[in-house]
Amino acid sequence: MCPSDTAGAVLTIDLGAVAANYRTLRGRLGGARCAAVVKADAYGLGVDRVAPALARAGCETFFVATLDEGVALRALAPASEIHVLNGVTPGCEKTFAGHGLHPVLNDLGQIECWATFARAHGERAAAIHIDTGMCRLGLPPDEVDRVAAEPERLDGLRLNLVISHLACAEQRDNPMNAVQRDAFVARRARLPAARASLANSSAIFLGADYHFDLARPGVALYGVNPTPGEPNPMAEVVRLQSKIIQVRDVDSPQTVGYGATHRIAAPGRIATVPVGYADGYLRSLSGRGFAAIGGVQVPVVGRVSMDLITLDVSALPRDAARPGATVDLIGGACPIDEVAARAATIGYEILTSLGRRYRREYVGAPD
Repeated sequence: MCPSDTAGAVLTIDLGAVAANYRTLRGRLGGARCAAVVKADAYGLGVDRVAPALARAGCETFFVATLDEGVALRALAPASEIHVLNGVTPGCEKTFAGHGLHPVLNDLGQIECWATFARAHGERAAAIHIDTGMCRLGLPPDEVDRVAAEPERLDGLRLNLVISHLACAEQRDNPMNAVQRDAFVARRARLPAARASLANSSAIFLGADYHFDLARPGVALYGVNPTPGEPNPMAEVVRLQSKIIQVRDVDSPQTVGYGATHRIAAPGRIATVPVGYADGYLRSLSGRGFAAIGGVQVPVVGRVSMDLITLDVSALPRDAARPGATVDLIGGACPIDEVAARAATIGYEILTSLGRRYRREYVGAPD
């Protein structure tokens, strides 16, 4: 990691805000419990720092995507319940068992794989994923019917959770939410009794009918708005800042950046900042993004390149936009959801694209 005086940019991650967001979400659940999704290295923010912060805030159940993520998390959270969303594949059973991980079984093949291992080595915990409309992971209706008709398929398994996943939870009025909820209730009833989990970050805000026994928020923990179009109820977690390394006086007919996509129309000034798509500042922000200097937004002009972006600082006083001046790229006057919208993407991609060249500073954690 670069020392502070040589890093091109600083990414500040507020672990206190992560913990506060967890408590906010848990507080909306009434009697349901609250897990945390920490897949993809805690959405790019560092699971080695985020998971312990969540555990200190009271989280006892975690979800990851892959087996290697589960193994790494077990070392950080030795007493926690850890579910692996992608399930189990032949040859990996002993690794699951050795680390006390719970596979989320997504089809009949995975059920057979884990149940066969359990019958040979002792009862094993498992979750079952029911597909209610995503057509992605999860048992489709005919496979739920087969498990219901042939309960011996589950011999050796201790079913501790049944889950599904909503396709449109962030759209509060989308009728598909209720359709999926009703399908989940009906199909879950055909399986052995177990805790139920349907709500992701946004579904927590759909109300008690979606909470069931366990919610599993992810992106909201990290400050992304789970209720698009409404004020963000989550605390800001991420702030990305860099410094201007050069300011140029420009005038017509000059152009800026690769492809000469931005043409100068009048006298002005262009500031260059050492962050680019190699750092996860997406190329789709070319000519669409913005930064902030002293709380004032300024536009990204020209193409985002590998290591640099250029800002039109013509409207700012020279002493405000000078070499060495701090520039906010995400956070503060540049909310992550607005940055994502300008990039024609979602906050998930902004978070998980954050590069490794940044100096990362973690704040808000207890000593």
